[in-house]
Amino acid sequence: MSSRKSFVKMNRRSFIAGCTAQGITLALGANAENTTTERNDFPLESPPSFSPTVWFEIDARGKVLVNIAKAEMGQHIGTALARIVADELGAAWEDISIKHVDTDPKWGYMITGSSWSVFDSFTVLSQAGAAGRIILAEAGARMLGVSPEQTIVENSQVVAGDQIVSFADIVSRGDIKRTFSAEELQKLETKTPADRKFIGKPVPALDIPEKSNGQATYGIDIELPNMVFACPLIPPTRYGSEVMAIDDRNARDLPGYIKTLQIEDPSNTITAWVVVLADSFQNALAAAEKVVVDWRPGPTANISEDDLIANAKTLISDTNAGALVVNRGDTSAALEQADSTLAATYVTHTALHFTLEPMNAVVEFKGAKCHVHAGNQWQSLILPVLAKSLAMEEQDIVIHQYFLGGGYGRRLWGDYMIPAAHASKLIGRPVKLVFPRAEDTRIDCARSVSVQTLTASFDRQKTLTAIEHTAAAGWPTDAMSSFLMLDGVAGENKYDPFSISGADHWYTLPNHRVRAIKNDLVHQTTLPGWLRGVGPGWIGWGLESFMDEVADLIEQDPIEFRLSLLDAAGENRGSFPASVGGAKRLVSVLQDVRQRSRWGQKLPTGEGLGVAVCQGQERRMPTWIACVAHVAVDASGNITVKKIWQSIDCGTVIDPDGALAQAEGATLWGVSLALHEGTAFQSGEVRDSNLDTYSPLRMSDVPDLEIHFMQSDEFPTGLGEPPSLPVPPAIGNAVYAATGKRARSLPIRL
Repeated sequence: MSSRKSFVKMNRRSFIAGCTAQGITLALGANAENTTTERNDFPLESPPSFSPTVWFEIDARGKVLVNIAKAEMGQHIGTALARIVADELGAAWEDISIKHVDTDPKWGYMITGSSWSVFDSFTVLSQAGAAGRIILAEAGARMLGVSPEQTIVENSQVVAGDQIVSFADIVSRGDIKRTFSAEELQKLETKTPADRKFIGKPVPALDIPEKSNGQATYGIDIELPNMVFACPLIPPTRYGSEVMAIDDRNARDLPGYIKTLQIEDPSNTITAWVVVLADSFQNALAAAEKVVVDWRPGPTANISEDDLIANAKTLISDTNAGALVVNRGDTSAALEQADSTLAATYVTHTALHFTLEPMNAVVEFKGAKCHVHAGNQWQSLILPVLAKSLAMEEQDIVIHQYFLGGGYGRRLWGDYMIPAAHASKLIGRPVKLVFPRAEDTRIDCARSVSVQTLTASFDRQKTLTAIEHTAAAGWPTDAMSSFLMLDGVAGENKYDPFSISGADHWYTLPNHRVRAIKNDLVHQTTLPGWLRGVGPGWIGWGLESFMDEVADLIEQDPIEFRLSLLDAAGENRGSFPASVGGAKRLVSVLQDVRQRSRWGQKLPTGEGLGVAVCQGQERRMPTWIACVAHVAVDASGNITVKKIWQSIDCGTVIDPDGALAQAEGATLWGVSLALHEGTAFQSGEVRDSNLDTYSPLRMSDVPDLEIHFMQSDEFPTGLGEPPSLPVPPAIGNAVYAATGKRARSLPIRL
């Protein structure tokens, strides 16, 4: 069998196999002294105790259970990860099943976000599957009386000529004992694309049947014996409010009403919250309408969206503010010596998540353990917060994982678990807390308002000589996971990489400077959060719109101008394993989308084509995308997106159907953010609390989509967020082509 070596270094110490009463357990042993999961750009700190991580198990029937430590929220991640294991293991697809696991130190660091799941799991699961295949081949060979080299492992069988022994037989009767060192794991040869049967091929998704027949369990479905229901009452400001008095007299005679509790949170994650308890959610909701809470609002009670934007502009005007993220060449000199300059300011307004399933949690204390039942994307982030809030040890708290009725970054934070936990602790019974939609929106970790300024300099021949780029926004990483903050250039000042990603682009510029600034007023007013794409969602809007402005000024075709800057020189040539080819892969997707969209075609008056590119969520994990949007603008300024073309190079496509679904969903989200979604802060809170006034993309506004994945055998990169990123600037640039009007604010309004 042809083979190739795995790509990314794995820091697990060993791979251990052995028989149990249930069957064969294949485990990756962890290095107890190494509590950091390796990453190229920044560390994710693993829990102090990091016990063996069991990725899959084979029972006496030969059935393979793949344990999934990632959240399922519609992206079919279990199917994607199971493909990797099944392919390397040599299992039959009909023998594969998946299980989404609860929190336990043995799973390592648990997070599902930033399009990391396949990228960060591919090598680990490939090596685990390959090691499992070797173990089974050796055990099967002993049973057949041949050497392992004479065997082939396929279809859940070890085959040697006309002799066959099944996984079930090996598990039931074989002698299975083997350990792989870290060095041995690194040398394992994994299958070539030609030898794969599941990766990149059509197979049934493993999570669809239970979603289709109603058996899928979401957090909001959970009910426990002796459970009570809770409805939250939210203070007028996220921070600084105080409860002065609670009056529940009008609720006391209502059916099922139990009591009203004020929540005291030592972690200060939530402040001045009140929950109303009853014997059903309907009764809790009815009682909550009768309970009167007298709050003293916090200091941001009068803050507006305009205040947040004005503060960002003030911060940007201070050339010493923030952190220097990119500093190539001498941008100051280029600007001083320029024959001409071009400057523009771009704004994005506050955007909300509006997950279909509102935030909810069921919490029960059993003995010394706290059991939290909820769907969550970043269990390892909220566990220490829960522990601090409840004055418990992390190992005494278990988060039971369920399907998510939407995540999009909102469920990366688990603040909704805290009031449920305290209520359960206070009342001594299981508590199910469900947020009504309006209250859910009021505590949303919204995508921050952002302001960017870009300045380009030109010589007398109108050659671009420099770009200076400054962006100010709320920093969710600083607010919730400060250990992921990075040092600026020369180690000066920290910055949130997720709020400036994309500014370190793959265009080659002679002089390039980027500053990232934290909008402190955003942090005082609300909790800025991650929303599908995070920073690249606003960075790409500013950068790619500005690149079109530059192309227009120097009278170059927007695609030709971009191609002229994508020479893959220096750092932009890419590196092994994830960015092999570098900027040349952006050239390929640009050329592909140019041809498929018939770029340059003559269109009716009021219609235009616009282009934009992106390189994914992070530079370390580039997903190369080029996007062309076709829009029509009527006399009243109403914008219709007629069609969107995307060319995507995400390396090896693990799950073609899932990849297309993710790309389609992300593309439509990009349309929604470009034209439809957006709210504003007023009186310290978001203006729109429900979908009667906050209007995401409707079915009647869905454009035609033509999405093409480039054929590639390179390392798989992220796909959940990237296709959303180039859509708003492509639409904005198309609007300019159609009308001559330049949009510089999202959502676009003419």
